[in-house]
Amino acid sequence: METINVICVDDQKDVLDAVLRDLRPLEDFFRLEPAESAAECRELMDEIDERGESVGLVISDHVMPGELGVSLLGWISATPRFSKTKKILLTGQANQADTIRAINEAHIDSYFEKPWKGEELLGTVKKLLTAYILEKGIAYEEFMPVLDQAELLTFLTRNGFDT
Repeated sequence: METINVICVDDQKDVLDAVLRDLRPLEDFFRLEPAESAAECRELMDEIDERGESVGLVISDHVMPGELGVSLLGWISATPRFSKTKKILLTGQANQADTIRAINEAHIDSYFEKPWKGEELLGTVKKLLTAYILEKGIAYEEFMPVLDQAELLTFLTRNGFDT
């Protein structure tokens, strides 16, 4: 099974722990990695890439010391080796201009305000990871127990697979 990483970025340890706790049902299929800053996330992504693994999703807070989350997510979108990585902005402090920038420049896939509902975050993460696996052509069968079945069915139907 290919190793797919999910990186959660937040400078507040309690928030980071809460996100990881909400994603715990995925940990048998995806490697969940914490990062406490944008710089730490970039380093982690480089390490993951050097190991020959992939980064399927980055969930980032916006307001962090050193670098804003929207800037980090924009870098991910602009970096060819991570161009298919899915991105979620999870924040309680982004204003409308930040949110527009996140959509237009960072090309985020989803946006959640703090506090979030764990089951909604988990559902969105499953959907985005399913899309990532299918777009990258990764064998999805081993991930079936945690994939978004509606997303999978839509993909298979659209691509002429017999369902």
